[in-house]
Parts: sequence; C-alpha cells; structure tokens
Amino acid sequence: MAPMGDVLHLLVILSLLEKGNAKVGDFKAAGATAPGDIIIGGLFPIHEGVEESPNISAPHEPQCARFNMDGFTQALAMIHAVESANRSPVLTTLGISLGYRIHDSCSDVTTALRASDPTMDCGGGANTSNSSPPIMAVIGASSSEISISVARQLNLKLIPQISYASTAIILSDKNRFPAFLRTVPSDVYQTQAMVQLLSDSKWTWVGVVTTDGDYGRSALDSFVSQATASGICVAFKEILPNSLTSPDSESAISQAATTLQLNHNVKVVVSFAKPTQMMYLYQKLRSLGSGLGERVWVASDSWSSSKEVLGEMDLPDIGNVVGFSFKRGNLAPFHRYLMNLSDINDVIGNNSFLKEFYSLPNRSENSGVLSSSTVPAEILLNNSYANVVFNVEMAVSAIAHAVADICSKKDCKTPGTVQPWEVLGALKDSCFELEGKSYTFDQKGDINLGYDVTVWRSVRGVINVHDVAAEYHPNNNSFSYTSGNTKNLTDLRDVVSVCSPSCEPGKFKKIAQGQHTCCYECINCTENHYSNNTDMDQCLSCETKREWSLEGSSGCTHKTLEFFSWQDGFAVALLTLAALGIILVLLVGALFLHHHQTPVVRAAGGPFSQIILLSLVGSFVSAVFFVGHPSSLQCKVRQVLFGLSFTLCVSCILVKSLKILLAFQLNPDRKNVLRRLYQPYAIICLCVALQVITCTLWLCDEGSQVAFGVMLCYIAVLALVCFACAFKGRKLPQKYNEARFITFSMLLYLMSWLIFVPVYVTTSGKYLPAVEMVVILISNYGILSCHFFPKCYVILFKKEHNTKSAFMKNVFEYSRKGITDSSSVSEISSPPDEHTYAVYLGCRERAAGISPVPKHMCL
Repeated sequence: MAPMGDVLHLLVILSLLEKGNAKVGDFKAAGATAPGDIIIGGLFPIHEGVEESPNISAPHEPQCARFNMDGFTQALAMIHAVESANRSPVLTTLGISLGYRIHDSCSDVTTALRASDPTMDCGGGANTSNSSPPIMAVIGASSSEISISVARQLNLKLIPQISYASTAIILSDKNRFPAFLRTVPSDVYQTQAMVQLLSDSKWTWVGVVTTDGDYGRSALDSFVSQATASGICVAFKEILPNSLTSPDSESAISQAATTLQLNHNVKVVVSFAKPTQMMYLYQKLRSLGSGLGERVWVASDSWSSSKEVLGEMDLPDIGNVVGFSFKRGNLAPFHRYLMNLSDINDVIGNNSFLKEFYSLPNRSENSGVLSSSTVPAEILLNNSYANVVFNVEMAVSAIAHAVADICSKKDCKTPGTVQPWEVLGALKDSCFELEGKSYTFDQKGDINLGYDVTVWRSVRGVINVHDVAAEYHPNNNSFSYTSGNTKNLTDLRDVVSVCSPSCEPGKFKKIAQGQHTCCYECINCTENHYSNNTDMDQCLSCETKREWSLEGSSGCTHKTLEFFSWQDGFAVALLTLAALGIILVLLVGALFLHHHQTPVVRAAGGPFSQIILLSLVGSFVSAVFFVGHPSSLQCKVRQVLFGLSFTLCVSCILVKSLKILLAFQLNPDRKNVLRRLYQPYAIICLCVALQVITCTLWLCDEGSQVAFGVMLCYIAVLALVCFACAFKGRKLPQKYNEARFITFSMLLYLMSWLIFVPVYVTTSGKYLPAVEMVVILISNYGILSCHFFPKCYVILFKKEHNTKSAFMKNVFEYSRKGITDSSSVSEISSPPDEHTYAVYLGCRERAAGISPVPKHMCL
C-alpha cells in the first residue's frame, strides 16, 4: 500500500497536468465537499456571472463565466472555518463533526436557486454517494438579491441560512424571512453611519450612485430617508443596471458620468454600486475630462475594499475614498491556511473550485489571477479580506455551537435525528465564542458590530484600502477615531459640498418654492428679531418690552429705560414755559373779568373769552403730562386733555369769527342765512362732541396713529374755518375787529402742526414727547399773544381807546364807507353822540341775533 503522502502528491500532480486543457464550461457542476455528521451548505460567487443565452427554448443549466477570486477566497474561508471547528473542543468532546457542500451561485439568482433546491441533488461534483445526508444549514449568499431569493426557498423547510455579506434591510423582517440570519448589520446602520459622517463633515449637498437591485434600492431608500431627516439633500440619484451584461449598462454609466460632470458643486458622492460598475464609471469620467480629484467618494461595503475599481488609474486620479466595511478579525490563521494550500494537506479531488483555480490560464499579476511567476497562495492572500473572512468564520462558529447544543441532548450520528428547524431554534438562542469574544443574534437575526471607516491611501504607488481611520458605534450613533489615522479623515472636512453657503447669525434661510431645502438665500432678520446660530430657518423674536435689536442682529440688547425726565434741561425749559403760560392765562382772565363791561372786553367776545382762557389752561396743563416716566394713564390723559381743550378753544374762536362777520355783514341775503345758522353754544357743544367721539375711539385702540391723526386733523379743519371767516372780515373796524389776530393765530397753529407731522414721524427716542410738547406750547402762546395780549395792552396802557366814544367814532367812519352810495350818507355828516353810538352798535348786534335791543329802535 502506497504511503498517504505519495497519494496526495500524485493528486496534485494530476491536477496540474490537466490545467492546460481546462475550460470554464467543464466546471459548471463543480463543488467542494467534505463528509460529516452535520452537513452545512455553502453558496459563494465563485464566478462573476453566467454566459448569455439569447435563444432559450428549454430549461438548461447556463455555463458560469469569469472566475471570481474574491468569491473563491470566501469559499476557502468557510472550508478553513469548518476544519477549525472540527478540531475545537466544542465538537470533539461530543465526537461529532461538520461536513460541507459548497455550490457556486455564479452571481446569478437562477443558478443559486437551482443549487439550493432541496428536490435536487445536493452533492458536489466529487461526491458520488447517492444517499447524501440532508443539509442542516446554509452559509451565503453574498449578494442581497440572491439571499432574498434563496431565503424564500429555504423557508419551505425552515432551513437556517446565515449570510456573511447580505445587508438589505428587508432581510431583517422575520415575518417574511423567519429562517434568515446574518453576521453583518443591516443597511439601516450603514446608511445611518454615512449620514452621521456627512453631518459631522457638514456635507449637505451630495449625490448618490447605486445599483438597480434589492440591495441598491433598499440602501438608497434608507439613505435618502435618513439624510432628509438630518438636513442633507440629495442633488441627484443615478441607478445603474444590476447586471453588467445588460444592454442598458453602458448608457446608464454614461448618463451617470454626465450627471456628475454637470453637478460640479456636488463634491461628495455616496455609492452603493458594485466594484466593476465603479471602475467603468471612473473610466468614463476620466474620458470626459471631469475633475475627479476634487471629490470625496463615500463607498459602501460592496466596494469599500475593492481597489480594482481603480483599473489603470491611480488614487489621485479619482479623488478621496472613504469606505465603510464590516468589522474584521484576526486573519493570521487563515493566511497560514492559504500558505499551505498548495501543499500535501489539500486534496483537490474534493474541491473542483480549487482544481479550476490551478487550471486558469496565465495572466498578468495586475489582473489578480495566476501567472507563471506568482505563487498561488500570494494571489489568494491579495484577495482575502479580513472582514469577510471574519463574517464567514462567525457563521460557521454559530452553527458549530448550535449543533453542539443539540447534540449534547441527543445522538446526532444517527441520520434523521436532527432537523433543520431545530438547528434554527438553537441558532437563535445560542451564544457562541470566536477569538475570545461572545456573540449572539439579535431579535432580527443580525449581528451588529458596527463598521470600520477606512480612508484609501497611496504610498509609493501602493494602494492601501484597509487603513482604519475610525470606528462607528451603532448603539450611540457615533465615531471613535483611530490614533494616527484621524488626520486622514478630518482633513477631508475641508472639502465643501453645499448647495448654498451657511447663513451667518443675524440671518435666516429663505427656501424658494420647489427647491431643495439645502438651496436657499440668506435674509437679514428684521428689527426686534434675531438669529443666534448658523442656518436658522427663522428669526427669533426679542422680548420687546425689555429688549430690542437692529436689522440683521445676532442677539437682543436689553433696553435702557430712557424717557423725557423732569431733570432734563430741555424739559425744565418747556415746563417753565408751560407754567408761565398758565400764570399769564390766569392774569389775563382776572384782568378781563375786572373790565368785563368795557368795549375792548365786549369786543373780544365777552364770556367766550373766559371759556377760551379756561381751555388754554387745560392745554398748558396737558403739556406737563409729556414729561416724566410714561404710563398708560399718563399717555391717555395728555392726548385727550389736549385734544378736548384745544378743540374747545378753537370752537370759541370760530364763534367769535362768525359773530364779527354777522355784525358787519351788509349783504341782507347772507345775513339772514348766517343769522339762522348762528347758535353759539350749540356750535361749541357740537364741535367738542365730535372730538369727544374721536378721543373715545383712540382710547379703545390705544396708540392708534390713525385715531391720533384724525384728532389733529379735526382741530385743523376747525382752524381752517376760523381762518376763512377771519380773513373775510379783515376790513371791518379795527377797534371792533379781531379778524387779523384770528387769521394770524390760526395760520401759526396750522404751520406749526404741519411741521410737527414729519418731525414726529421721523423722530424716535426720549425726545419724541418733547416734539409734541413744543407744538402745543407754540399753539397756546400763539392764541394768547394774538387774542389777548393786544387787548391787555389797550386796557392797561391805552385806556383812552377803551371808551364808548372812541369805538363810536371808529364805527361811524366804517359805516360812512359802507354806505357811500346810499342816501344815508348825507344824513350822517358828523359823528354821533354816545347814545347814538350805543343804539347803532346794539342794532348791529341785534341784526346778528346777539343783542336784546328792541326792534322799533332799529327801524
């Protein structure tokens, strides 16, 4: 009997002799098998696809094409993990072992379904047994699309399936996929990590490139949803066909490249595409002359470790790549396994995949496959990724511990004693160890360890895609940075990818209708509003009773209480004038009261003069309320008191004007009309009543500028009427005529208040009350000076003019001028005596309806 070592050497030599005649089609039914008490199935993408069959007329098995070194390495990782588990105390103490049957999914759903169909032969190409034990669990697949299809089939018998790379969100739904588990987190956490990275880096204007499949669509929906919630906008979404052999693939890649070129301000692109798709996209962008080096590419786990996307380009040609990859374990034991793979320990007869690997035709080293000058183990080492190997090892370890739990309670060596659903239940409840740490599946059947964040680097032409810059922790949605590599990641934050620049404090974002929320213009906050942070959606309001702010303010300023105080020099001066005015009014009133029977006082209006003086006192007093700490009551009193007082004053002046006009009106028709309308006290009461209504409306709507304006306009209207009447009687006898004084006083009033309006509107601050106070004093002193001071001068210093004879002479001269064309002129040839004057004056007043002289005396 030949030694075992010689037999193994012979098998290796035979396999090497066959490699020159090997073809892809020869291995369409290839598989890797190993016997055991519990059989595990495996689905790995040993090939990148299947050959197209344009004319299909009957069911057939398509030929697999393009050997996939990554998928082959993953299958070897499962074989190594099974062999390690069989040597572990977990199984050796029970005297049981695991076997495997590994199939090639050829990266094709139909091929994977055919391989996983329980009604078909599950045996590998090298296994000739007709009574193969059933598969108790399946490891795979890599693609989410294939895993979803296979999971639905395995659900029929509740055969547990553990994927090492499928991250589609839908697979966490235990109602639809009760037998599916995985050793990787759902894409919900990957997209969550991506969004957090974008938020931390203030990248709010990004593009997305994804593949048209269950994985790509699911990841896209999750990313867009979370990005929108975090204030990140997606400028464009480019979806590439899932299959590279699709007739639309080339045009889709061209369209994506054109979109990227047009959106030059999108400096960050998130990609869930396949490695080969990204390679073709980069090549297309390069051919278009697009500036790739300015962008940051955020790579998903589907290509974050695949440096073959560079093709013939170098890393600076495409820009910066930030990748999200699964957590990794210790790769040293697997590397040792690969180094010994071509040695006598490997029996190629049970692994047709390995046989195909050795049979591949010579290619360059850069293509990632075997060449005549390259050791096969080095090729495999370059295509082994610590994270994927670790995920496969976790899947095998979980099954080993679940089987150990079952077999510790029953005899597992007897065929049929263990059912797949028992293994499924044990998997969900078991806690297994690997590399000194314990792991369990969560309620959704996932193992979520977070992600490693890598930053691709080029050192002397060598691309390093495994340099971990940070770790993502899904429990608190945060990153922890790796010492030494933090700078590589934080340096990328200098890249600006925004649709609109940030709005500084003092401004708010105004988003145009129909635009992205990230595209806006910055508008200054209005007065008494502020924004104290960047990119605020609206300005905040100041507490206007205690605070204020200018336009475009980033904060409110506490108001300093300023008012027209009693200590202010200007206030003291105005108050002095108001007090002096009150004193003068009282003195004039006393003087007029003492001389109330004299012609001057009677000509000044008699009792109406006392009413005017009383109203001036009220108007002067109202000026006092404009000084001091303002209160609601004070503001009401000063406006109402002035409005009513001055209205009473002007109303009396109006009555005086009408009286003079009636007394010396020579036109009989006009005299009769005016006499019927002339009711002095009724006119005064009506005028004041209308102002009372206006003031009442102002009190109901305190602070209303409209009501305040109506009040002033009403007084102005009365003043205009006085002015018109007084101007009409400007040529009447000077001793009896106040028309000129009334005209001047009303003109002074109107001019002062016309000036007041624009000054009042444009003035702010503590001196605003002083403006109105000045106008009030001017109006009061104007009436006092024009109406009363000349009379006081005559009473005190021109007593000879304050006699009946003086007035009689003045009236006589005016009468002669008024009737020069009548026969009465000859009759009045000399000044009348005192009695005649009195009768004449009384008749004139009786004609105006204001004298009790009997009618027969005036005939």
